[in-house]
Amino acid sequence: MRSFRIAAIPGDGIGIEVIAAGLKVLDVLASRDKGFRLEVEHFPWSSEYYLKHGHYIPEGGLEKLKTFDAIFFGAVGAPNVPDHVSLWGLRLPICQGFDQYANVRPARVLPGITSPLRNGEHIDWVIIRENSEGEYSGSGGRAHRGLPEEVATETSIFTRTGVARIHRYAFELARTRPRKHLTLVTKSNAQRHGMVMWDEIFYEVAKDYPDIETQRVLVDAVTTQMVGKPHALDTVVATNLHADILSDLAAALSGSLGIAPTANLNPERKFPSMFEPIHGSAFDITGKGIANPVATFWTASMMLEHLGERESAARLMKAIEAVTAKRIHTPDLGGEATTEIVTEAVCDAL
Repeated sequence: MRSFRIAAIPGDGIGIEVIAAGLKVLDVLASRDKGFRLEVEHFPWSSEYYLKHGHYIPEGGLEKLKTFDAIFFGAVGAPNVPDHVSLWGLRLPICQGFDQYANVRPARVLPGITSPLRNGEHIDWVIIRENSEGEYSGSGGRAHRGLPEEVATETSIFTRTGVARIHRYAFELARTRPRKHLTLVTKSNAQRHGMVMWDEIFYEVAKDYPDIETQRVLVDAVTTQMVGKPHALDTVVATNLHADILSDLAAALSGSLGIAPTANLNPERKFPSMFEPIHGSAFDITGKGIANPVATFWTASMMLEHLGERESAARLMKAIEAVTAKRIHTPDLGGEATTEIVTEAVCDAL
């Protein structure tokens, strides 16, 4: 039996609720399939932990995380901690520290879920977000604080290595999909340095993939494609900021942020990869028992696939789709089911 060590970081808000639900489903799946088992260690790193200790990740924390096969992450963010403090205190140190440069976000309308788009049935996308540099590199600063002359700079950092590797990853992923179609999203008409380099490197890499059909679309224009011509897109690659925004739009067009998964991958597997639902901590519904766990279940399926348990990953997705098809939905999808009801339904489907 194959054994995997999983670091569970529920974090804040509904992250605590959905990670518990995800681990329950994974435990049931492992007991049914009997081909693998998960050794889970819980880490209490959260905004509450930060307010008590003055940091999210204790000394030596990242070194300890390196010993795990994967990280199962809930959410970070709380009303009493500034967002930039929580993000740079927990999630980004893991993503950047473990070189998880490929953020992969699939989006499609699951059975029984209705897209707000009239032609939403055509949504079947994978958005690949460069996850290590760009607009979230943390480069910049502020001077003359509080004075009329105060100035703030935010510098996007793009390296040839970083851009080339995310494009190559995107082409490889596009090659595994039936349409073999890849869309490059930039804003190179206005941002004439970094974005133009993105375009140039994309077409350099494209020469190695003659079997992949490509198109280049400006970021503002691609939003109109997503809404008006969803069939025009399949695999999409974009910068840290652009893909962050587009993937949220993709989730909403698929029915809800509550169903959207994310994988933060170190494709070379030099470090553990991290898997998280897209929705955030959602303190407005925390503790009400109505958080949608589907995104976490789908994320768990992506984690299993990354670990090599493809049959179990596919089985979990079939169970998820069987439940959504029965319209056992939480309120974000227009239903009345609780987190627990959806979780039990998926366990039963397994």
